[in-house]
Amino acid sequence: MATQPTPAQAAYRVVIVGAGFGGLGMAVALNQAGIRDFLILDRADDLGGIWRDNTYPGLTCDIPSNLYSFSFRPERWSRRFPPREEILAYLHALTEEHGLRPRLRFGSGVAAAEFDERHAVWQLTLEDGGTLRTAALVSAVGQLGRPRLPDIPGRDDFAGPSWHSARWDHGASLAGRRVAVVGTGASAIQFVPEIARTAAQVDVYQRTPPYVLPKADRPYRPAEQALFDRFPALRKADRLRVFLYGELLTSGFVLSPKILAAPMTLWRRQLRTQISDPALRAKCVPDYVMGCKRVVFSDDWYPALTRPNVELITGPIERIVPSGVVTADGTTRPADVLIYGTGFQTLDFLAPMSVTGLGGRELRGEWRAGAEAYLGITVAGFPNFFLLYGPNTNLGGNSIIYMLEGQIGYVLGALQALDRGGLDWLDVRPEVQRAFGEWVEKASRTSVWQSGCHSWYTTADGRNTNNWPDHTFRYRYRVRRFDLGSYRVMPKRPAA
Repeated sequence: MATQPTPAQAAYRVVIVGAGFGGLGMAVALNQAGIRDFLILDRADDLGGIWRDNTYPGLTCDIPSNLYSFSFRPERWSRRFPPREEILAYLHALTEEHGLRPRLRFGSGVAAAEFDERHAVWQLTLEDGGTLRTAALVSAVGQLGRPRLPDIPGRDDFAGPSWHSARWDHGASLAGRRVAVVGTGASAIQFVPEIARTAAQVDVYQRTPPYVLPKADRPYRPAEQALFDRFPALRKADRLRVFLYGELLTSGFVLSPKILAAPMTLWRRQLRTQISDPALRAKCVPDYVMGCKRVVFSDDWYPALTRPNVELITGPIERIVPSGVVTADGTTRPADVLIYGTGFQTLDFLAPMSVTGLGGRELRGEWRAGAEAYLGITVAGFPNFFLLYGPNTNLGGNSIIYMLEGQIGYVLGALQALDRGGLDWLDVRPEVQRAFGEWVEKASRTSVWQSGCHSWYTTADGRNTNNWPDHTFRYRYRVRRFDLGSYRVMPKRPAA
C-alpha cells in the first residue's frame, strides 16, 4: 500500500503509534465510544505489526486461534493454530468493518514525542520531518518489533545471503543449498522444519535448547465449523478451555514449578518418542526450569532434527567467515546461506522513539535501570501518555490479546475521565508507580523467570521487566476500571 500524504489536520485528540493488534484494538474502542478525532501512525507501508513484518516459511500462531482474537470479534478460523495469512486477513477485516482505513497513516514513524506542559499537548516529530500535536498519546509498538542480531565476530564478512528471520529474503532460493541457522527460539522452531525439506543441508547452531510441547494442530472439521457457527457459545467455551490451560501453565511459572508436572510429562514423552538417538536427545534437554525461557509448541521440530540433512550443533560459534561458520573447536562448517533466528531487542520498549515528559525528563533515562510502568500502561512524569503491551505485560503461557483488551479498556477509561473531569492532563502518582514496581519485583522473585537462566524477559542483572508475574485474570481484574485516585490531575486551563 502506498504511503499516504500528510493529512491537513495537524492536531488530534488521540494519536496511536503502531497498527498491529494493540493499535487497531485501541482504535476500535475509540470508535465505539464516540471518540472519532484520532490518528493511527505506523512507520511501515501497511497494517499488521509483527504479522506484517514476519513472513518466514511455516509461520503460524502458537496460541490456539479461538483465544488469539478479540472477544468482540470472533473469527471462523480454518484450523486450531492459524497461519500468518489468516491472522493478517483478520486484522484487515477488522479495519474495514470499523472504518479505520481513513485514520491510518503509513510511512510515518515517530522520531520524538515531547510534552508541552503549557498547552497540555504532545508535540510529535515524525521521521520524515513532519510534526503533529495530540492531547493524548498511545504507544502500541509492542515488544517484538526490532530484530536482534548476535554479536559474533566476522558477522559482516559472510559472502552469501544472510538475514534475520523477521526480515526474510524470499528472493534467495534455499533449494539444494547449505544453510546455517543461528538460534533455536520460537521462529527457528517453525521455519527450520520447512526449509529442511528443500535445502541440501541445514546446520542448526543452538546455544540453549527450548522446552517443546506438543502443538496438536489440525484443520477444523466442517462439522465443528457448523457447530461453532450455529452455537456461538461453543466457540466461547473453547476459548475458555484454552484460557484455562494457559492459566495452568502460568500457575507453574508464578506459583511453583511443581504445578508443571503435567506439561513436563508431555515434553518428555514427545522428546522420547520423536528422537531415538540418545546423543541427539541429550542435546535437546534444557538445563533450566520450564518457562524460564519461552516455551514453544511444535509437533515437527524434533522430527526435523532427525533428518539426515539436518545437524544440531551445540558448540559455541567462534566467528563467521566468508565461506561459513567456525566453531570453538576450530571446525569450519561451509554455508551458502546464513539465517539468524536470534529474537528481538525487547528491553528498550520504545526505541528508537525518544519521549520527553514533564520538566524535560527523558523516558530513556527514567528506564536506564529497566523499564517500568504502572500496570504496564502509565509512567510518572509523562501525562496523557499510555502504553499498550508495555513493561511487565508480556505472558509466558497465555494470549496477549486477552491482556491487550484489558489495557485498551483502561486507557479508554482514562480518556473518558479527562473529559468528564474537564482535565487538561492526568499523570500517575510516583508513589503509586513505585508501590506497583515493588510488588512486581517481589512477585517476580519466586517466578521461573528469575530462577537463574537469562532470557529476553529480563535485564542483564536478572530483573524481570517484561512479564506479568501473576495470573492473567488477576491483571484483567486490576485494570477492570480506570482508577483516577492513583493520578495527579491538571484541571483544564483557559486557552493561552
